[in-house]
Order: sequence, then C-alpha cells, then structure tokens
Amino acid sequence: MTKAIKLLTALPPPQRERLMSIAREVSFPEDTRIFEAGGTADRFWVVRSGAVSLDQRVTSLQRVTVASLGAGDLLGWSWLFPPYQWDFGAEAFSPVRAYEFEAAAVLKLCEEDPQLGLSLVRIVAEILAHRLEMTRGKLMEQYSTHRRGVL
Repeated sequence: MTKAIKLLTALPPPQRERLMSIAREVSFPEDTRIFEAGGTADRFWVVRSGAVSLDQRVTSLQRVTVASLGAGDLLGWSWLFPPYQWDFGAEAFSPVRAYEFEAAAVLKLCEEDPQLGLSLVRIVAEILAHRLEMTRGKLMEQYSTHRRGVL
C-alpha cells in the first residue's frame, strides 16, 4: 500500500516557499459545507488543523463519507483537471484552519517555474493513488463483510 503524502512536506523547500507565497489562511466553523460536488473547482486547501469529511451524495437526502482529512492533507484536486468541477462534497467535521490556494495563481506559478509544476503534479498524483488504494480497501472490506452476512 502506498504511504500517505503531505503536499507541503513533499515539496522541496524552495518550491514550498514559492507556493506558500500565494497562500491565504482561512478557517471554517464546524459543519460548514466547504464545497459541493459539481461546483466550480477554482481553488484547493491544505488543512492546518481540524477534520474535513469528503462525501458523495447517494440520494437527495443522503450523503456517504468517503474519506476523512486532517492536518497536512490536501483538500481538493479537481482544480487541476478538466472539467474543473468538484467530484465530491466537503464539510468541516470540526473547526478547520487551512491554507487556501487559488488555482489560477498556482497555475501561473507553475508556468513560471516548470519544475514546481512537475513536482506539484507528481505529488498530487501520489496523493490520488494513495486515496484510491484506501478507497479500494474500504470497498473490499465492506464487500467481504456484506458477503459474510449473506451466507
């Protein structure tokens, strides 16, 4: 299984400093909807403290939590890939403090510094691979539990 990667600690110090130069500190009170699936993905966050739940709407009234994020975790990758819409929803599970990055400003930095752009894409890809593995494991666990209950 892949190891969990933290975006800011994975970037080499000079690249991290460039990225942090455009960061903005934000906070979200507990139970705040940060974004909704299908909305415009024009930014991302790195959680500093607190917990965020990523969820998927199953019915008009029901959401299922697909991941929980905490300190150091990347929140949002849809800003990097067309059609630039959130794939999931996100809600502050507790009070959250985070660094916020506007996608347009980050993409401009990446154009100016292609090495930063390559590092950022590689790290985001590693984060996505890890989350996909974790989700697959949860699905397999759920499936095996369901199958045992049926037999």
